[in-house]
Amino acid sequence: MAEIIQRDGTWAFDGTTVRITPGLHRSVPLFRQTYGEVAVPLDAIAGVAFEPERKRGRLRMRLREGADPLLHATGGRLPDPADPYRLIVDVDRAGVAEYVAEEIRRALLLDQIPKEPTKTYLLPGPPVPVSVRSSDGTVSFDGTQVRIDWAETSDRVKRATGPRIIDVGDLVQVEWLPNSGYEDGFMRFVTRGTSFSKLPPEKDPYALDLWGSTRRDLLTALVATAVTARLPHPSTRGDIAYGDGGGHRPRLAASAVPAPADHHDVLLRRLRELGELHREGVLTDEEFAMTKAAVLRGF
Repeated sequence: MAEIIQRDGTWAFDGTTVRITPGLHRSVPLFRQTYGEVAVPLDAIAGVAFEPERKRGRLRMRLREGADPLLHATGGRLPDPADPYRLIVDVDRAGVAEYVAEEIRRALLLDQIPKEPTKTYLLPGPPVPVSVRSSDGTVSFDGTQVRIDWAETSDRVKRATGPRIIDVGDLVQVEWLPNSGYEDGFMRFVTRGTSFSKLPPEKDPYALDLWGSTRRDLLTALVATAVTARLPHPSTRGDIAYGDGGGHRPRLAASAVPAPADHHDVLLRRLRELGELHREGVLTDEEFAMTKAAVLRGF
């Protein structure tokens, strides 16, 4: 057993699995504490390194492409402190960190673990049901359906449409961008019928606009990951590149694009919905014109 215990968390390697447990110190981000322990099988690991610094160092693990739904869902956009595959190491424990890294590297070599992308997820993602309250509303996922209940501060167009319920079978992918504190983020559920929609997140009834507490809004990545883990693996959808351990934004597969006839039907349906909201007084003339223009640009 190779193990290192730090205020930031614990890494324990038994020869087949690296168990990563977040620390309980207040400096550990809420996301890591909520995500909990991560058991990383050896065949999901592409590499590990210890990066020494003057006052402290970092242990970093790199996973094989496609191995982890968390990295695919977040597209490498998790803030560094929230990354579960990074451990801050005190300078006096640098030797232990090097030992742990070397033991993992030796096992990778002995077991001849390939570095090529995987064709299935090797980590399960968070358990369901999972529910997160964000600045734009509460999003829940029970393993089969996503439900969004809008907050009172949500745009009135969203509130007028009522709760949004989406079957996982209708989903193509989840797009996620964190709220940085300087720029708003979003989480969008892309379905076959909405894959061409370019409504801004604050108006899109299939998207959560993340503009509030960065600490809490980051938890929406839990839902994004749980849903992603239950969608077809990117290798089966023809995604060409989905990142070095999750570093690039996934691209929509060509097979997910509606046929031209479906494309036209979706456009007409969206325009009819907007027209009804306008006639009922939910949308002002200005809001209707802006939203209609956004839909037309998307198509």
